[in-house]
Amino acid sequence: MKIHEYQAKQILKTYGISAPSGCVCFTVADAVSAAEDIGGSRWAVKAQIHAGGRGEGGGVVVVGELNQVADAAERILDMTLVTEQTGPAGRKVSRLLVEGAVGIRKELYLGLVCDRSIQRVVLILSSAGGTDIEQVAKEWPEAISHYPIDPSKGLDTTEVAQMASNLGMDAAVAKEIGDLSAKLYALYWENDAVLAEINPLVIDVQGSLIALDAKLSFDGNALFRQTDLLDLRDEDEEDPGEIRASEYGLSYISLDGDIGCLVNGAGLAMATMDIITLYGGAPANFLDVGGGAATEQVAKAFEIMLENRKLKAILVNIFGGIMRCDVVAQGLLDAARTVELELPVVVRLEGANVEQGRSLLANAGLNILTANSMDDAARKVVDAAGAYRVDSD
Repeated sequence: MKIHEYQAKQILKTYGISAPSGCVCFTVADAVSAAEDIGGSRWAVKAQIHAGGRGEGGGVVVVGELNQVADAAERILDMTLVTEQTGPAGRKVSRLLVEGAVGIRKELYLGLVCDRSIQRVVLILSSAGGTDIEQVAKEWPEAISHYPIDPSKGLDTTEVAQMASNLGMDAAVAKEIGDLSAKLYALYWENDAVLAEINPLVIDVQGSLIALDAKLSFDGNALFRQTDLLDLRDEDEEDPGEIRASEYGLSYISLDGDIGCLVNGAGLAMATMDIITLYGGAPANFLDVGGGAATEQVAKAFEIMLENRKLKAILVNIFGGIMRCDVVAQGLLDAARTVELELPVVVRLEGANVEQGRSLLANAGLNILTANSMDDAARKVVDAAGAYRVDSD
């Protein structure tokens, strides 16, 4: 689960990490009032969306007059902000962060992320902040240090301070970075975060460390024990289909292709998307109905997929174990009765009650193609999507 920058900074402050004074705003009048309350002579007006690269897209402006705050807020609010992370469709801006501008001496990067290959949380520190850390790693690897943290020992601030010193920072700043990293690690660990990033972490003109921008993401599977974080969720920033799917216990992620996928089991779902791609198609979604879904859940899964207007065909790939093939077939028929199912559907069923499932589909009178293997299913659904595209042009 992602949250906005202003929310991330509020959490940072509860852990004793400094961030600029700021206020979330929903109108131009709010923005001007916030700047007046913050005081000073320069302010940053920042679009709040769940994506990076906002500055390059025109969503972050630093101004020096109150009338300029109003102008910037009027321009940014309700704009469709396109960045590298939003894709070409962009995101509509419905809220702003107005905060006091900071005099910057040096920009750094500090982040925590889980490296699953070594089963450790890794602290990343870089002397090149304010830019894409992946780009820095590619073009200037010597500017980045990594510290895998042993969970049985926790973060050692002296090791972090030494990292900072090796990157050219003086002793006082290096020690402060070590102390700040311990606070960030506590935040990460105690809140089941999957990403805690301060970029840039700036050294201001007084020599203090300030979190000028921040990004926090949390493990959705752990939200049952982090209920306070649920209040920070902005559903306007999430795919409506993904929200609806979660209400029915379905694992759904929207993708950019045109072939819908309904599969039981995450591993089989990944393999299904891979084989569609192998045969020249493009998956429109990841959808795992799980091992024990009921007919209603399967029907809802179809309804959610069919809300995607880019869909050209659907592949149902079920290996029946706990999930019975006849339950999936009945769910498909129930969905067809509630929505106009005009798209071609390719179904590959194997396992428990497979004959009953195939019989239900064969006698339904729907535009359903059966397949005997994953290869057969992938070929047929890619061909069906291509034919549908030609017919509909």
